[in-house]
Amino acid sequence: DIVLSMKSSNPNVMVYAYRLLVSKMIEEKMNYPLHLGVTEAGEGVDGRIKSSVGIGSLLEDGLGDTIRVSLTEEPELEIPIAKLLVDRYNLRSNHSKLQHKSPNILNPFDYKRETSLSVDSLGGDNVPRVILDARLENISYDFLSENGYSYINKDDKWHIDDVAPDYIFLEDQKINCSFPLQLKVLKLFKFWNPKEKNIIPVMSVSDYMSNSLDIVKVLILDTSNSIERDLRNKIKKDDNLILLIKSDNVHWSVDIRNYIQNLLINEINLPRIVFRKYVYNDSSENQVNSSVDFGTLLVDGLIDGVCISMKNNLLRNDSLNLSFKILQATRSRITQTEFISCPSCGRTQFDLMETTSLVRNKTSHLKGLKIAIMGCIVNGPGEMADADYGYVGTGIGLVSLYKKHNLIKKNIQKKDSLNELIKLIKENGDWVEPLSE
Repeated sequence: DIVLSMKSSNPNVMVYAYRLLVSKMIEEKMNYPLHLGVTEAGEGVDGRIKSSVGIGSLLEDGLGDTIRVSLTEEPELEIPIAKLLVDRYNLRSNHSKLQHKSPNILNPFDYKRETSLSVDSLGGDNVPRVILDARLENISYDFLSENGYSYINKDDKWHIDDVAPDYIFLEDQKINCSFPLQLKVLKLFKFWNPKEKNIIPVMSVSDYMSNSLDIVKVLILDTSNSIERDLRNKIKKDDNLILLIKSDNVHWSVDIRNYIQNLLINEINLPRIVFRKYVYNDSSENQVNSSVDFGTLLVDGLIDGVCISMKNNLLRNDSLNLSFKILQATRSRITQTEFISCPSCGRTQFDLMETTSLVRNKTSHLKGLKIAIMGCIVNGPGEMADADYGYVGTGIGLVSLYKKHNLIKKNIQKKDSLNELIKLIKENGDWVEPLSE
């Protein structure tokens, strides 16, 4: 009659804690059902992604019997996301056989990024990079501006957004504008011209084996193909090589994970970009599936670059935003404020969705800060343990403010609470003024 449930607002903590719990259960010969849920995941796309990463990474491991998606939204909006997570596994019973079985060389109970050799700006101590698949695009100033690189003519300089891609992946397009130095270009080898400056060729295995280039290059590896001895020997001697790994297996993330472990066993520890194309027309399906797929690999510290490709260029901005939000959810690369907020319940002392939106609007520029908006004093202080600042409902029309675990301002009138939160952040030196347009 026991169901075991262990929750956290941090998906990474949740995944490693559950794995440890299951290992102890096996030792003690326990066989209880497991309930999965990311608490205080937040609202909107961020909440969906954080829930998908935490719950989905465990489902990918075969752990979990029931799930609960807990969002700062109306309850009826939580169910479709939960169904998308569960429905992924209706397809798994007939997935093709995994080709790359190997001993698990990862520590499943403790996060450690598998540091690879640094090539260009990938791998080593660099944060994971975002690659934008732009093979359907006209590369112009408008394209760059839409994707975070705006040229300021009067200042003769580029403004770069926090969520601008690090690389763009081209096919045969011509570049019809000057380029910022910070943006790197990948181009398919058959369209690559050695005279083009700052263009990195993307090679198939046959391209790579038939050409010797002493420059930075990308090699496409498909998990369905084994790495033969000659290829393995050439790769191991190449310090200018980046790997781009893809898979067509339905059990995608596990197939990729096994493949990467085989590379590591064979002492191939080059930077790893992982690529997947999604064919959904629905934004929620894209959000859930890409979050589980890429989140699983990021939680295990296995990849140095993400390339999420969408069905058509209308969804291109989805792929860019999703990439950065998945990196944020897994704490792999921080580009925005982290909001931790509970789903409303009978104890909530204010309109949680409205208040969360107000706090977000005033503080969303504080990159790297974690701010919790909690509806009541019963669960609030405990559930927001990971936050830098806490905004907690303590009575009808009353709010208390926390700095980490410490209560700083008690029972403030709600009408004054947002200004008092900003004042508290300023007093602790964490406030910066938002940039003007």
